[in-house]
Amino acid sequence: MINKFISDNHLNKYQTIGIFSLLIVCSGMFGWAYEVVFYFLNSGFTEVYMRGGNFLPFINIYVYGSLLIFFLTYRFKDRPLLVFLISMISTGILEFFSGYILYGILGWTKCWDYNQEILNFGNIGGYVCLRSVLIFGLCGLLLIYVILPILVKISKKFKSSRKFVAISLIICGLFLIDEVYNLIFPRLLGYYGASDFYKSLGFKYIYFK
Repeated sequence: MINKFISDNHLNKYQTIGIFSLLIVCSGMFGWAYEVVFYFLNSGFTEVYMRGGNFLPFINIYVYGSLLIFFLTYRFKDRPLLVFLISMISTGILEFFSGYILYGILGWTKCWDYNQEILNFGNIGGYVCLRSVLIFGLCGLLLIYVILPILVKISKKFKSSRKFVAISLIICGLFLIDEVYNLIFPRLLGYYGASDFYKSLGFKYIYFK
């Protein structure tokens, strides 16, 4: 699939690495923005909740979802309906098993619960619902037909593809360092984390029971 993407867009290895580095950043940031907006709507336009557990605006499951969508649907990019359906089904499966394993089996923090959200028709155990998979299906279309072409255009704006990949890797690296730090150090060693920082500023977090 990577080879087809490279061939279709006439990319070199540096441009390709840079594009996927920026895709990681874009998808994680998109997920953060989507959840902040959604939970504001879910509260009846009364509360803004901080989402994610990082200093930077980033939620990792959206990265996994975007990569899954790319690898499963890019070969069908000439068939938008199929891209939509595959995106919807695959991300629904990812969401269900991620929630079930993290909370239902491991007993970790419940990061979402559709039992406590609006428009939760088709809800299965609080882990997935029809509204979420429909939105993720639309996000698959956005990824394949808007985001990736924009990133390809950005990569070709640089006269030096090595400069492009260097900048992309630095940006991506900052987000990933933030992610790794907040996954490990506050939880295992009691270090100051992003949640502590934002709570000190008065930001609210939403908790599910």
